[in-house]
Amino acid sequence: MEEEVLIVDEHNNAIGSAPRSVMRAKNLPHRATYCLVFNSDGRLFIQKRTATKDIYPSHWDICAGGVVLKDESYEEAAQRELAEELGVSGVELEFLFDFFFKDENNSVWGRAFKCIHNGPFVLQEEEVEKGMFISIEDLFEMTKREPFTPDGILLLERLRKEGHLKLK
Repeated sequence: MEEEVLIVDEHNNAIGSAPRSVMRAKNLPHRATYCLVFNSDGRLFIQKRTATKDIYPSHWDICAGGVVLKDESYEEAAQRELAEELGVSGVELEFLFDFFFKDENNSVWGRAFKCIHNGPFVLQEEEVEKGMFISIEDLFEMTKREPFTPDGILLLERLRKEGHLKLK
């Protein structure tokens, strides 16, 4: 059965829901979670999306996360996505900020969280090809030569600007 995604207006007010395929086809504004998973050493877990993803296939992503479903809060969606994608449950999520991102394929109100988890991970094979911990310095270098999700890059730049990243 297809996911029923919460649809929002330009001010992030819930206005209804739509099947995921309709939301993508019409680029309807929706909510999504972005969970940054750091280890105890301050390295960030990044993941490579599978080639079959409906948006940004085979791109690296700096977070676990995904769409908020109908009748679901950001926090519930974040915990669900962490469990589904990485096999991580029971972690404390720290709220960072909300943000808006729009391009020709995606119109989303995101809520960014961070947590600490050292692994192990159980990657969801339908969505995650592989993953690894990386230093923030190496991550910025990697973004210059590998494809990353554009909403993740926007988030990464805001994290750097607001001092949420540990740079050496």
